[in-house]
Amino acid sequence: MTTLELVHQALATVSDPELHRPLPDLGMVESVSINGSLAELKILLTISGCPMQDRLRSDITAAVTQVPEITEVAIVFGVMSEDQRNNVKKLLRGGREKFIPFAQPDSLTRVIGIASGKGGVGKSSLTTNLAISAAQRGLRVGILDADVYGHSIPRLMGLMGQRPTAIDQMFIPLESYGVKVVSMEMFKPERADAVAYRGPLLHRVLEQLLSDAYWGDLDLLLIDLPPGTGDLAISLGQLIPTSEILVVTTPQIAAAEVAERAGRIAHQIHQRVIGVIENMSAFPCPHCNDEIALFGAGGGEETAARLSTLVGTDVPLLGKVPFSTELRTGGDDGKPIVVAEPDSPSAKAIADISAKLMVRSNSLLGVRLGLST
Repeated sequence: MTTLELVHQALATVSDPELHRPLPDLGMVESVSINGSLAELKILLTISGCPMQDRLRSDITAAVTQVPEITEVAIVFGVMSEDQRNNVKKLLRGGREKFIPFAQPDSLTRVIGIASGKGGVGKSSLTTNLAISAAQRGLRVGILDADVYGHSIPRLMGLMGQRPTAIDQMFIPLESYGVKVVSMEMFKPERADAVAYRGPLLHRVLEQLLSDAYWGDLDLLLIDLPPGTGDLAISLGQLIPTSEILVVTTPQIAAAEVAERAGRIAHQIHQRVIGVIENMSAFPCPHCNDEIALFGAGGGEETAARLSTLVGTDVPLLGKVPFSTELRTGGDDGKPIVVAEPDSPSAKAIADISAKLMVRSNSLLGVRLGLST
């Protein structure tokens, strides 16, 4: 092979850091010329001021200098035209117009909505830690922060103040701890701005966050739903009929009664309720061996029993997560407990629940797999 062919071959091993596709496939390599031991490259970025420009420069240089005759690489960055960007979007969407990939019959992504009857039960904290735990086990995981009014996922994931890269009407989710993240907060002009949307607009927001993001191939998508049984809980069932629901409660019996309603609305719109998690459960006293139950006991069992009776099948209590100050401080600092304190009782409980969620209850028999020969 000629040196020019070897350079093109080397460029094919470099993927865009955000789109995770080889540069030639995306049409990002405009020209390559060889001048002795110098490779001169013109690379097209999807947008002006691409935040991954330095990463691309280092990746390209490392790959091309592996070619025996090349000792130096000169890279000039340009910007794609509108037509070129449209071609990228068509490639990423498989030639289809804007759509929700997880709602397609051939989707292999398991979509789980994390729901609760009331706020303050630690639903968002559990969502982030479950997602990271699943990613640590090798799954490709995403989080959609659908709590439009009370979005907190960016802080919990250490993504405060960061914005996703946008390619016209498509954007690339941010990534943290190996998990792709999308939240309404990422699109507000100011983080302190309040979101005041009525029902029909909330449905449209959820639809756009699902369809306008380039999620890539995910094994698991966790959707942090707002508390209660309002518009977004219903919209999820309409937009992704195959989505499942995981109900979060605290040990209080009063909280369990409210949590049951979240599972009840899911059952009414024909979503499968896959289990219950009890958060803020009893924890060992730091000075003795006695357990301290700050919020009572029995709420998780009560919720699971009520939902099992309602749906006519077993809705298991997947686990109890002990109350932990580390769980709270990790959320404030953007360092979730499964990363910061993996050996703590709370982190271990979350890891056990995550392992249970990784087991598919439905067979993939007859589902088209995204494989090519």
